[in-house]
Amino acid sequence: MKKREIGKSGLYASELGLGCMSFPDDLDEVKNIVDAALHAGINFFDTADLYAGGKNEALVGEALKGRRDEIILATKVGNRMLPNEEGWRWDASKKYIKEAVKMSLKRLKTDYIDLYQLHGGTMEDNVTETIEAFEDLKKEGLIRQYGISSIRPNVIKRFLTSSSAVSVMMQYSLLDRRPEEWFPMIHEAGASVITRGTLAKGLLTDEGVARAEKMNSFAEYGPEDLKKTVRKVHESTNDVHASALSFNLNEDVVASALIGASSTDQLLDSILAYEKLVEQSEVDSITQLTESHQYVQHRP
Repeated sequence: MKKREIGKSGLYASELGLGCMSFPDDLDEVKNIVDAALHAGINFFDTADLYAGGKNEALVGEALKGRRDEIILATKVGNRMLPNEEGWRWDASKKYIKEAVKMSLKRLKTDYIDLYQLHGGTMEDNVTETIEAFEDLKKEGLIRQYGISSIRPNVIKRFLTSSSAVSVMMQYSLLDRRPEEWFPMIHEAGASVITRGTLAKGLLTDEGVARAEKMNSFAEYGPEDLKKTVRKVHESTNDVHASALSFNLNEDVVASALIGASSTDQLLDSILAYEKLVEQSEVDSITQLTESHQYVQHRP
């Protein structure tokens, strides 16, 4: 599998990354998924301290034990879980970030994180303090690089222009093209995009037409436009799954397209789709069938 550099970080991630949020709550199954991913050449694994209240990090850490040097490990911080309560609150303070990283390291069974990401962000945050926390962690060797996971252009722009962040994780797909307006800004800052929602909640898989019938909306599409657009895309390509992955990776600013997997079979479907040759003309053709919407809120 091909690799791309995340920003100017020296970290080379596989073009398909594995989003671990949807992992099953079974270590043996998780190990099977991870083994299949590594065998296919996937080296980029993304989790977050929030997922399953920290249990997802623990599963990832256990499944990757003994193979740490083979992978680029990413996790996230900022959503502070409340002791003895359900839910969380936003906390981007320096004090909390420097506490949270130690808990993540323990769950992940590692002594460093390759890519530590701010898991959201608001314009009310003390961004200077937040960035200082990440820079301190770099100096201490607890993280190698840092980035942000956000779909708020104003938050992203302020974070990038004030820091040495190397990545922005954004929901991006053939059916959610809102990030495209901000790709030049991200590129100019020397950062890369890591895409989540790459298959648009399954709308860009073989089950897409049936799923669209049951959905009221997606991104900026209302129910009727969504059904119509999904049908057109499916009718215009031989393999919508393969075309969807090729669409995301067609953008030079994209370092890795995350795919989720709750089973080995699901993962293998994406790997096979990635390996299929999709002509540039086909990518261009299906791109014309979808709308290049823009974010309405949180603009700089």
